[in-house]
Amino acid sequence: MKRSLRTLGVPPNAWGVDAEIADITRPPLPPQIVTLETETKTLNLDLAKAALLVIDMQNDFCHPDGWLAHIGVDVTPARSPIPALQKLFPPLRLANVPIIWLNWGNRPDLLNISASLRHVYNPTGDGIGLGDRLPKNNAPVLIADSWAAAVVDELEQHPTDIRVNKYRMSGFWDTPLDSILRNLGKTTLFFSGVNADQCVLVTLQDANFLGYDCILLKDCTATTSPEYCWQATLYNVNQCFGFVAESPSLLNVINY
Repeated sequence: MKRSLRTLGVPPNAWGVDAEIADITRPPLPPQIVTLETETKTLNLDLAKAALLVIDMQNDFCHPDGWLAHIGVDVTPARSPIPALQKLFPPLRLANVPIIWLNWGNRPDLLNISASLRHVYNPTGDGIGLGDRLPKNNAPVLIADSWAAAVVDELEQHPTDIRVNKYRMSGFWDTPLDSILRNLGKTTLFFSGVNADQCVLVTLQDANFLGYDCILLKDCTATTSPEYCWQATLYNVNQCFGFVAESPSLLNVINY
């Protein structure tokens, strides 16, 4: 007679247990093999082992009342991924591909933020930097749970989505992101968000160094930096760190 075991953990990193048995075989998730065209190669990948990272699509970087706009940056380019992401989210959720929101969300006391990092946001020391309040709406710059750190209203978040606060340009530095991905059995990562040449690229590089398969979704990513920074990012991803694809190519294989 087959025993009824209770599940401990999150599949595929889950055990089956009762008072006498611990089944640690960890049955794999049913595969969802698809073929994706990228700029350099055709990939065979398993959507059951994939996740989408949405990086820094938040008010301080993408809203006209946010910090980046406050210091005089045109945030129009940072908003360009919004339509593509809006189309991509529903099919990914139906395919059970996790959507992970990776946002700057600092401690209010900034105790883990060095002077050199604060200098990036307030190089003169007398401007509006990390934790300081924006004149227009009094929101503290990039502080967790504030308007400044919130995802822009145009991108809908679901209760099943995963949220991770980050404190550096890389989403892997001093965060639980790597542990979450490994616990979920995710080895293929799709990258989106802003800025492509800064937080997106640095997070993608670290993912590559940690052994993840990295795919940058070109139309779901943008930067407010000069064009040569965008071109260098695409070159380096293709050359060194992974692959570059477009979201319609991914949608075509999800909607088989």
